[in-house]
Amino acid sequence: MKALRIHLTQSSANYRKEETIQNKMTYPLPPFSTIIGAIHNACGFKEYKEMRISIQGDYKSMGKEAYRDQAFLNTTFEDRGTLVKMANSDCLSSGYIKVASALKQGSSFRKGTDIAVHNEELLEEYRQLKDLNDKIQQEKKEVIKPKIDELKEKRKELSSKKKALDKNSEEYKELDRQDKELKAEIDRITAESKEYEEENFAKPYSRFRTLNGSIKYYEVLYDIELYIHVIAKEEILEAIYNNAYNITSIGRSEDFVDVKEVSYVELEEPDKDYESSFHAYISAEAVEDNGFGASVYRIGNESKHGSQGTKYYIGKNYEVINNKRKFKKLKVYYISNYCVDQESEDVYIDKTGETPLIVEFGKMDKIADN
Repeated sequence: MKALRIHLTQSSANYRKEETIQNKMTYPLPPFSTIIGAIHNACGFKEYKEMRISIQGDYKSMGKEAYRDQAFLNTTFEDRGTLVKMANSDCLSSGYIKVASALKQGSSFRKGTDIAVHNEELLEEYRQLKDLNDKIQQEKKEVIKPKIDELKEKRKELSSKKKALDKNSEEYKELDRQDKELKAEIDRITAESKEYEEENFAKPYSRFRTLNGSIKYYEVLYDIELYIHVIAKEEILEAIYNNAYNITSIGRSEDFVDVKEVSYVELEEPDKDYESSFHAYISAEAVEDNGFGASVYRIGNESKHGSQGTKYYIGKNYEVINNKRKFKKLKVYYISNYCVDQESEDVYIDKTGETPLIVEFGKMDKIADN
């Protein structure tokens, strides 16, 4: 069976596990979706091209790298973080201008205590908005609320009088008209107050945010070597062959790649016992004993069943559903020190190099015309 082999190295990389946030943990090998994405990007594919991937390799060590994570808080705090003004809060933009930074606990942007000022003009705008909000809240409490309470009290009096009258009488209709006028007046005062507050305070103040920074960590693999085998339709393999050296990074954008070799290889069924040279992702079908015997097994395991490793559900490709990516997950085992023999099924040997490589794609996602 014809396949394309890509041999590459990386000095460091993080193949991030999606569910990790504070400590961005890494998979031991890049997920299928990461490799497929890098290939599609290198080839300039605008839509998904069906392919099956085998990934194996090793790294020499793992460490942690600290980085400063910055995030906009949902609430603007007066005494912490960095006060910023968004460049354009009406658009999906993360651009901002620094206004001032709190230097210690108990700082105050409004009072100007224990802060580093970056933009005096915007800081003054922030303070004026805070002063305006105080005046608005005071007016709502001392003027608007008493006025509305007075109108509501009048409505109660009218309601009490209306209960004693016939709804068809002229007196009832007059009181009902007055009640509706009072309600309309309450609605007008409320709406005008809300609109004034929204336009003069809420909207301009919403452009000020608190930017908070914290130290987080990446798990990072070092001195990585990978062998990637790809099977696909002929024209897709040819495109990958011609563009594989355009793969610049796998993992983070700074996780650069050195592509050592790209070559066509012929995969053969095992004709004897072969031992693994690297760690690899092996499909669950090839590892688990479903009553028929596993194709991949631990050396020394006489029953040839139960080859176990670390189980992962790893993304391969995705569909966009309701504007969200829904990944197809493959159940695989990350294992080493495994072996295959003449009885193994759906497992192949790449004998091209000095050391034969065990290649396994799983039974899913059959490739037509290959």
